[in-house]
Amino acid sequence: MTRILIVEDEERIVSFLVKGLRAQGFVTDVASTGGEGLALARSGSFDLVILDLGLPDRDGFSVLRELRSYDRRLPVIILTARDDVADTVTGFEEGADDYVTKPFKFDELLARIRARLRDGDRDGGRPTEVTILEVGNLVLDIRTRRAKAKRGWVELSAREFALAEYFFRHPGEVLSREQILSSVWGYDFDPFSNVVDVYIGYLRKKLGPGTITSVRGMGFRLEKSQDPDST
Repeated sequence: MTRILIVEDEERIVSFLVKGLRAQGFVTDVASTGGEGLALARSGSFDLVILDLGLPDRDGFSVLRELRSYDRRLPVIILTARDDVADTVTGFEEGADDYVTKPFKFDELLARIRARLRDGDRDGGRPTEVTILEVGNLVLDIRTRRAKAKRGWVELSAREFALAEYFFRHPGEVLSREQILSSVWGYDFDPFSNVVDVYIGYLRKKLGPGTITSVRGMGFRLEKSQDPDST
């Protein structure tokens, strides 16, 4: 099981990250200060760290610097509201592996996390993530971002893939529009948007009838077994 340490003090973002990452099958631990984050990093066996620069007790750069003094291989993704080029350069010079600027979309962060974990796998020693998800007669390939339905392999756009993956990791569960918006579109989503319905329509066309069903007043569900005659 892949463990991710989140060092972030904004509760809204922490809740968003924890919910989204756990939905993707990751185990998460949270630290709200730099000191707590370093203590956890030393004591735990983590596969990746998400590190905010604006921590209440110390600058994130100093946390990164100290972390790198005893662990050069642990992937670190910096999360920050700063978009200054100098800060970005400093982050990489101090040993960051990637950089995400707030506000961000969850699928972008997820793609960066997976890229860093793959780099770690190639360097040796870190667990290999599952790259094929199967639900009934459907298959989702995480690496190629394609899905296999009754009529064969189909290409998915970036947003279609993020939505499909969320369903594939929760087969048989009823997912509300709010859950889907928060996990796929980000913590700054518009709760009145109909974008979920639009993209579910796109997925249904590609995956086939009877795959994603509507549950009146509750949300949507990816069926564990697909009936090609249902709608």
